[in-house]
Amino acid sequence: MDFALRILALCARLPGTPEGMMIRRQLGRSGTSPGSHYREACRARSGAEFASKLDGGLQELDETGYWLELLDYSGVFRDPEVNSLLKETEELTAIFVTCSRNAKRRNHP
Repeated sequence: MDFALRILALCARLPGTPEGMMIRRQLGRSGTSPGSHYREACRARSGAEFASKLDGGLQELDETGYWLELLDYSGVFRDPEVNSLLKETEELTAIFVTCSRNAKRRNHP
């Protein structure tokens, strides 16, 4: 949830240009989704469902990383928070990958 709140705070500061608005919509959507995928995974009825929900979160984290990189590379918005969020995106990705792999291993010994 903290990650999603940081993403939303960043989105609120993006410029109102067409580029800024487009990135704001995409980043806001993808950056808040991993938390909901994780919550759904915690309520999964099986290991396979758990891994599937985490994999959905991984896709959203990958997309979030893309939009954060685009902000940085395009120069649309310069802020140290972008790099901090990009690092956290990578850390969350590593956590989700590990959890998903472990669930799949347990499901298929």
